[in-house]
Parts: sequence; C-alpha cells; structure tokens
Amino acid sequence: MSIIERAASRLENKQPAAAPDAPAQQAPLEGKTVAQPVDQPAVQPAAELAAAPAVAETPVTPVTAQEPAAPAVAPEAAAAPAEKPVRRNTKRVELDLKRMQEIGLVTAAGGRTMLVEDFRIIKRPLIKRALAQRDPGENPGNLIMVTSSLPGEGKTFCSINLAMSIAMELDHTVLLVDADVARPSVLRTLGLPAQRGLMDLLLDDKLDMQEVMLRTNVDTFTILPAGTNSSRATELLASQTMTNLVHEIANRYPDRIVIFDSPPLLLTSEAHVLAGHMGQIVVVVEAERTTQHAVKESLRQLEGLPNVNLIYNKTREFPGTETYDYHYG
Repeated sequence: MSIIERAASRLENKQPAAAPDAPAQQAPLEGKTVAQPVDQPAVQPAAELAAAPAVAETPVTPVTAQEPAAPAVAPEAAAAPAEKPVRRNTKRVELDLKRMQEIGLVTAAGGRTMLVEDFRIIKRPLIKRALAQRDPGENPGNLIMVTSSLPGEGKTFCSINLAMSIAMELDHTVLLVDADVARPSVLRTLGLPAQRGLMDLLLDDKLDMQEVMLRTNVDTFTILPAGTNSSRATELLASQTMTNLVHEIANRYPDRIVIFDSPPLLLTSEAHVLAGHMGQIVVVVEAERTTQHAVKESLRQLEGLPNVNLIYNKTREFPGTETYDYHYG
C-alpha cells in the first residue's frame, strides 16, 4: 500500500460516522488533492514523515484582515513634499543702554526718574486707544506718528522715549520706524550705523520686512530704519505699496504698537502724507521756542485726522537731567 493510500485509510478510520441524511463522501483520488475543512492541522507520525519524499513548498505567510493597501507609486510619480517658506533672519543690534541713559533716553534700568514717570503718563492713553475696537475703514490705533512743527523740537527723543517706555510693558511689543527719510536720526541717536530700511522696502518689492528690521537686546523693542534716501520719498509714502506695508506692520503682530518718527510738518510734504496712514498723531511742542503760529499751522494741516495730541516739551537744560520734562495735552 502506498503512503498516500495509508494516509487516506488513517483519516477514514478517524472520521466519525456520517449522519443518515448526509450524502456519502467521495474517496479522494490518487494523485489529486481534495479541499476539505480541517478543524486542526493533521499530524503525521515521525516515521511516516521520514519515509515521505521531500517536497519543495512555497512558504505561506498568514494574512490578517486589514485595510486595502494603497497602490504602489513610482518614485518619480510620488508627490513632492510641500516647499517650506524661507525663514529670513532679522538682524540683531546691541543698544548701549548706559549711554542711552546718559543722554536722556528711557531705559528699564534707569530707575524712577521724572523722565520715566512722564512717559508712563504719556503712553497710557495712547496704549488704550491702540487697543480700542475700531470702525471699518478706520486707521489702526496702534500706528502712532510723532512729529513736530519744525526741526530741533525733540520729536526723535520723544519717539525713542515713547517706544522704550512702551517696551517696558508686560503685554506689548513696540516697533520704532524712522520715517524721517530726508534726515533720519533714530539710528544715529542710538549710536548705530545706517542700515537698509523703509525706503528700501518701498523701492524693492522682493525685499521682505524681516530682512531690514533690527532686533535689539531689549527683547520687546525692534527698529525699522529709514533706509536709502530717495528723491521720490513723498510719492513712495503715498503709494499703494506703502498702504500695503503699513497694513502688514499694523496686523502682523496683534500685541505690537508702532511708533513712526515723522519729518516736521512745516518743512516737508512727507509728514502730511504719512499722517494719512496713522491712527494717532502726537505733535511735539518745545516750550519757549515753538511759536503759537507754528503750532496752529501744524494743527491746521492735520485737520480732519483723528486723535491728534500734543506733547509739551519743557526742557531747559541738557537732556539727561531730571528737568527734561514732558506734558500731555
């Protein structure tokens, strides 16, 4: 008897008797395999397995139920990963805080001087309006222009001091923009070299604001310099590019207050153009120097613009002494 016949006979003897109604099961044919359900794997005795000829079989990998596999995609057909935006690094500069304090500028380490207290009073209503809800079409209140009637009245000192005082706030950051493009003085006052800035952004639409902004060692205080001088400064400040830039500056960071150091009102046309973008305007008036006529003419040029304020600068001695005083009106 062959091995196949003996295996078939063994299986036949082990199976239970068929039920009366069940059809007779056909015996397997020699040389053929008949598929049938198996409750558990059949185990042959070791002697019979040794006698059976070796049969090369393809190993079968068990398959578990799972989601259908995604179709294979050729490497060249695979979707390229989304391109990440280029991260542009903002340049960092070091402010000499000791020197700033010596020339009459507000610093966090300057103590409780009259100068520091004056600017705490000055900034409070400006911050309040900067955060107020605005009507549709109204200029953002966080855009604040600091100007004067004539040069030399202290507008740049007021711009820097106001910005530094706001930078001391716990919940706000400040950007100081040198918008006096004909006679920029913010960087010079701070002891820093000239850099690209506002005018370069208006002249080159490929330039990103992050590339020309200057971060400082005061974490909440950033500077945008005036940049390259241009004979078309008035037209550039009145352009749609400037409108878009101002919108970006106002809205990029909701906690940011932006101070613009503007040209004097009575000497240039840039100041009037810039004022049209602002939500608040501060006019610096120097005691015993600015004439009443100059103040009236400056206010006439700003007629119709919202939130125009005056800082009365009563300095009589070299900046840095405690008589370097301001009043808000």
